[in-house]
Amino acid sequence: MSYKNAASTTITRDLLQYEKGTGNIYESLVVIAKRANHISSELKEELQNKLSEFTASTDNLEEVFENREQIEISKFYERLPKPVLIALQEYLDGKIYHRNPAKEQ
Repeated sequence: MSYKNAASTTITRDLLQYEKGTGNIYESLVVIAKRANHISSELKEELQNKLSEFTASTDNLEEVFENREQIEISKFYERLPKPVLIALQEYLDGKIYHRNPAKEQ
């Protein structure tokens, strides 16, 4: 997944850009929201897989270790753009495929 193209800060957007794919702003926002949910779940799964390597077999409160590698992985995922921003950029770039079965009939 490419996260580099998405803006990490807030910018003003032209709502008419979102009409081009579906002809309806609200329908486009639903497509973007669903894609953002997919991205969010993918990121969560990816992070869980990477952090699972660091889980200790014993859960003792006295034995808390700071693992530098684990901290770096967590910081990387914290610095990523939000899933909504990634989905917005994908939609504007035309990378999201969507269809509405109700319109096809």
